[in-house]
Amino acid sequence: MELGIDSFVMAVPSALNGGGLPPVQAMEDLLQRMERADQVGLDVFGIGEHHREEFLDSAPHMILAAAATRTKRIRLTSAVTVLSAADPVRVFQNFATLDLLSSGRAEMIVGRGSFIESFPLFGLDLHDYDALFSEKLELLLKIRDNEKVTWSGLFRPPLTGQGVYPRPVQQKLPIWVGVGGTPQSFVRAGTLGLPLMVAVIGGDTHRFRPLVDLYREAGLAAGHAHEDLKVGLHSLGYVAETTEQAADEFFPGYAKSFTEIGKERGWPPVTRRHFDIQRGPLGALLVGSPEEVAEKILRHSEALGGVAQVSLQMDPGHLSHEQLMRAIELLGERVAPMIR
Repeated sequence: MELGIDSFVMAVPSALNGGGLPPVQAMEDLLQRMERADQVGLDVFGIGEHHREEFLDSAPHMILAAAATRTKRIRLTSAVTVLSAADPVRVFQNFATLDLLSSGRAEMIVGRGSFIESFPLFGLDLHDYDALFSEKLELLLKIRDNEKVTWSGLFRPPLTGQGVYPRPVQQKLPIWVGVGGTPQSFVRAGTLGLPLMVAVIGGDTHRFRPLVDLYREAGLAAGHAHEDLKVGLHSLGYVAETTEQAADEFFPGYAKSFTEIGKERGWPPVTRRHFDIQRGPLGALLVGSPEEVAEKILRHSEALGGVAQVSLQMDPGHLSHEQLMRAIELLGERVAPMIR
């Protein structure tokens, strides 16, 4: 099992104490964390994509390219690329270039995004939410598999045999599909034979098992090999020396982040009781000591029928750079050896 980290690059990680962090410093701190993740042996580091004031990740391939020059082994991925709002030709070119810069360490997770601000920003109709993604994923896969492409669709001018360059180091650039809880998304990923990244940020992880089974059944029915139907898990998490330390440090930022998002989506304010339930044996949160987090990762994997990759997203905790650096060390030096 691979273990990694995702980041949405919080613009103001010190907002809880009334301070701010200049974006230049936030980016430098992030790159230092990516370097440390590489040094301690983590397998993958992902950068999300948002177009909101509180995040600095609107161009994830640029951040990953900077990290490629400062790391040696860790795989570099998007988490996720909002494909619905992008041109698949440019997406492929960006990540093929990243693959060249990193000597074959690039991959991407593509999805529709959990926020919708990219639709008005790029002049797209939200009513086309699923159709845009479906068509653009089809084109992206065709570009990956063919140097010269002939293709036509509804949302982009046709390609009539043009070549798409550069080509990546990897013969088949890894493309995962990021999903939330829509059954059709699981079936689509399985039918296409693409690895699946399941975002479980709340509730009980084992409740996603029927959807994961649906993915595997669709993939096998489409003729794909079982070993090609990989499942990854994206969860919110944080590791500290003790369970109490991890919970006490992560909760204030977590409560702030999800209470603010809840105002947009109609969720109630986050309470400590809700948080403690979510970090319990069945809850989605991977917050605790190294031993507790490792044990919970293995329980989640068993509950979902086996997962190939787990990535933790620590940004909602509004934690300091020093806290995040120590958490990365604990993940690489203590959690990873236990789950392997």
